[in-house]
Amino acid sequence: MTDTLKCISPIDGSVYAERPIMPPTEAAKRVERAAKAQKTWAARPLDERIALVSAGIARLNQMADEVVPELAWQMGRPVRYGGEFGGMNERADYMAKIAARALAPIEIEGSATFSRFIRREPHGVVMVIAPWNYPYMTAINTIVPALIAGNAVVLKHATQTLLVGERIALAFHEAGVPEEVFVNLFLDHRGTEALVSAGLFDFVNFTGSVGGGKAIERAAAGTFTGLGLELGGKDPAYVMEDADLDWAVDVLMDGAMYNAGQCCCGIERLYVAEPLFDTFVEKSVAWVEKLKLGNPLDRETTIGPMANKRFAAEVRSQTADAVAQGARALIDPKLFPQDDGGAYLMPQILVDVNHQMRVMRDESFGPVVGIMPVKNDDEALELMNDSPYGLTASLWTADAERAERIASLVETGTVFQNRADYLDPALCWTGCKDTGRGGALSEIGFHNLTRPKSFHLRKRKS
Repeated sequence: MTDTLKCISPIDGSVYAERPIMPPTEAAKRVERAAKAQKTWAARPLDERIALVSAGIARLNQMADEVVPELAWQMGRPVRYGGEFGGMNERADYMAKIAARALAPIEIEGSATFSRFIRREPHGVVMVIAPWNYPYMTAINTIVPALIAGNAVVLKHATQTLLVGERIALAFHEAGVPEEVFVNLFLDHRGTEALVSAGLFDFVNFTGSVGGGKAIERAAAGTFTGLGLELGGKDPAYVMEDADLDWAVDVLMDGAMYNAGQCCCGIERLYVAEPLFDTFVEKSVAWVEKLKLGNPLDRETTIGPMANKRFAAEVRSQTADAVAQGARALIDPKLFPQDDGGAYLMPQILVDVNHQMRVMRDESFGPVVGIMPVKNDDEALELMNDSPYGLTASLWTADAERAERIASLVETGTVFQNRADYLDPALCWTGCKDTGRGGALSEIGFHNLTRPKSFHLRKRKS
């Protein structure tokens, strides 16, 4: 009997999708075929590769009526938000636009005697291991520039979003990207690690948990496979005394609660200047109380179930531990009777929290946020940096010089002023500490998906 991967829908606990796990030997053959096809793909003109990849994105957009409810069934995002097409299109369009510049040779000398330059060469076969929380955008972050740069791509998507990889591959193949150049595989963890350990890939990009990242590093050990790892976050925000309070509340509460808090760059810890603390908390509670928890297929729902009941169980555990240690939960459970103790989890705001509590230390990845008052910039900076993670940080002040000064001292990959929870494709998406290594998007993203090759050509004696 063939083992299968099962997507258990958070909507009702049913098996929404099921696919057979591909044996590692068959998967290895697919990867080998991709490696052969990559040479022909890389030889195509850049403009042709860009056009085919862009056509794949356009075809995916045409599937919106199917994609949006599929997402709701697979991972619980409410249909009212229309999927991930806005961010996906923005990223794909930008990477297509800058490709010629980012991949252009670096000219050193073009004299009568010497031609010296550095060319960007594709790695070969790039494996993309994509997560379930933003299953289209996170995958596209690497798929689009990798293909444009001349790589073949092998996609392994999370079981929770089993149909997403299949859907992307279908769109790209229908648009003209060769099937051998873009391959979607249904693999379990063991099969994935076996392929990586065999050195079949030239680069692996993984987005997921710290534990998952460590497993990929162990699998790649000794193969010299390049790795890109985005592994998690506990992203802080600091609201200073001159902040626009209503704006800050609106953006930060949305950053904490959108997608049921299941965002690597979501806001999980808040530090507020003491003079604003009480008012900020009051306004935040009023904002969260207006959310509607429910079935994501209902267009009135603003917060759906978490993707899996075990994810919700961890958030409940962190919250209960914090309350047991003296934290106060400010959102009344009576406002959210849809919380069923399973995947449907009410949002929560905690005060009287500290960094001895797991909810302020461990990644929550759910609709809960702790808020602490701070006396000054130094205290806020110390607390923001008191974390093993470093993906983004959000600073709220009208003083740009102050924001930049603090930003330079925050241990993180991206710093925002007066915004949060956004990925700008023109900037490198990167992290530090346990959040991982490498970087996606921007010109640097293209550089990470290629290798430099130097040419030192002497045309004649000097």
